[in-house]
Amino acid sequence: QLQASGGGLVQTGDSLRLSCAGSGFNFRIYTAGWFRQAPGKAREFVAAMSYRDGKTSYARSIAGRFTISRNNARDTVDLQMNSLKPEDTAVYYCGASGYTAPTSDEYQYSYWGQGTLVTVSS
Repeated sequence: QLQASGGGLVQTGDSLRLSCAGSGFNFRIYTAGWFRQAPGKAREFVAAMSYRDGKTSYARSIAGRFTISRNNARDTVDLQMNSLKPEDTAVYYCGASGYTAPTSDEYQYSYWGQGTLVTVSS
């Protein structure tokens, strides 16, 4: 299973770092992804990183502001979020996929964390 943490209430322009820890399986050999779901909206892709070559993929809405990274020593995948905007407010979920490419397709993810809430006030 996956455990996401690091969410909270911040102001516009602030930064947050989310972390996703894996347990019960070898998280290091899975592509990791972050998705988010805002109130009343469908879950959407945010970022992903391939376990094989470290290649990353980002949604256009957050490109240049968010960075996904893997910490193999702690067995986590982190999402550094800078220059946060009110429209970034959502529950953020991490997932693990058997795909080697950093896929944005949520149906390719086998494991999911419980989500962590990020609220950005204006």
